[in-house]
Amino acid sequence: MSSPRTLRRWLIAALSAALVASGAVGTAQAEPADAAAAAVTFSDTFDGPAGAAVDSSKWQIETGDNVNNHERQYYTSGSKNAALDGRGHLVITARKENPAGYQCWYGTCQYTSARLNTAGKFTAQYGHIEARMKVPRGQGMWPAFWMLGTPVAWPDSGEIDIMENVGFEPSTVHGTIHGPGYSGAGGIGAAHTLPGGRAFADDFHTFAVDWAPDSITWSVDGNVYQRRTPADLGGRSWVFNKPFFLILNLAVGGYWPGDPDGSTVFPQQLLVDHVSVTTGDTAPGAAIRGLAGKCVDVAGANSANGTPVQLYDCNGTAAQQWTVGADGTIRALGKCLDVASGGTADGTPVQLWDCNGTAAQKWVVTAARDIVNPQADKCLDVTGNSTANATRLQIWTCTGAANQKWTVG
Repeated sequence: MSSPRTLRRWLIAALSAALVASGAVGTAQAEPADAAAAAVTFSDTFDGPAGAAVDSSKWQIETGDNVNNHERQYYTSGSKNAALDGRGHLVITARKENPAGYQCWYGTCQYTSARLNTAGKFTAQYGHIEARMKVPRGQGMWPAFWMLGTPVAWPDSGEIDIMENVGFEPSTVHGTIHGPGYSGAGGIGAAHTLPGGRAFADDFHTFAVDWAPDSITWSVDGNVYQRRTPADLGGRSWVFNKPFFLILNLAVGGYWPGDPDGSTVFPQQLLVDHVSVTTGDTAPGAAIRGLAGKCVDVAGANSANGTPVQLYDCNGTAAQQWTVGADGTIRALGKCLDVASGGTADGTPVQLWDCNGTAAQKWVVTAARDIVNPQADKCLDVTGNSTANATRLQIWTCTGAANQKWTVG
C-alpha cells in the first residue's frame, strides 16, 4: 500500500498534469522538491539520512529555556533533540537529562527538547497551512504547531495556534488565537476530541488551518471544528491580516500541562511527517468557460456562504476569476467551489462556501475537459443544458456532453 505522502504526491501530480493539459495553470509556483506541486509556497517532507539536522535554509533552531510559561525543558541546538529519522520524519525528542549542565529559570535544567521556527526564512500570509504529526504521550508533554506575527511584539503582533496538545488530555487538541486583550488564558479557541477515547499519540493526524482575510478555520484530518473572524473578538483588534512565521516545538511542563510525574515515561517524541503551506490558488486567476462560451460565475459577486454558482456571460469580473489549488480546490472571492451539503446525487447544486477541506470541495480537471468531484464521481454540469444567463451549475453523472466540458483561461 502506498504511504499517505506518496499517495498525496501522486494525486497532486495527476491534478497538476491535468490542469496543465486543460490550460488551467499558467505560471505555477512549484515546490522545490516536487515540481508538480503547484501553489505550494513552503514544504518540508523531512527526507534525509537518519540523524541529520533539519534543513537550515527552511528552519532555525531556538535554544534556551522559557520562563514565561514556566516550562521545564532546555531547547538545544543542532540535531541533539531534533533530527531526521531516515524514514521521512522529523523527530523532536524530549529527554530527562542535562548532559551539558544547562541552567533554566528554576535552576539546573531537568529536561532537554527542541523548538524550530521559520523566522527570517519564510513567512505566510493566508493559505492552507498543515502538518501531519504523531504527538507524544504522558503527563507534562506539550507539543505544538503554531505561528507568530511579525515583527514579534507579543501579544499585539498575534499568535495562531494550529495545534496544541497537553498530556493530560490524550484525546484532545486545541486551536487558539491570541492578540491584544485576548492573550494567554484569554485566548479565543476551541478543542477537537477524537471519538471512542482514541489518543492522538496512537497515530499520525493532519492538523491544519485555512487562513484568509478576516477568517481562520481549523481542521483535524480534514474535519473542520472551528472558524474565527473579527466578529468573535468583541470589538478587540484582529491582528491576523499580515505575515506570520511557523513554529514546531515540544515543551515539557509549564502552567498549562503541569509538570511530568512518576507516570511519565522518557524519552518522548513528536514525529512530523510533513509541513506545507499552500497558497490555495494559481495566479492571477482565470475564467472557466463552458456551454456557449459562457463563464462559471458567482451569482451577484456575493461571497456569502451558499451563493449559487451559475453560467453567465463572461465579463472579466472577480466573480469569474477562478484559481486552482494543489489541494484540489477551485476558488473565487476567497472561497471554494462546493457541492451543497456534500451531496453525491445527480442534480445536487454547487455553490460558494468557506474552504473547509472536505471532499465536497475536491475537484479533478481531466484532459478530456471534465471537472469531476471524486467523492460523487460526477461532473460539473450546466443544468438542463441551458445557455441562459444565471443557469445554476450542478453535479451529474459524467456523459461527455457539451454541458460538461470546460476550458480554463
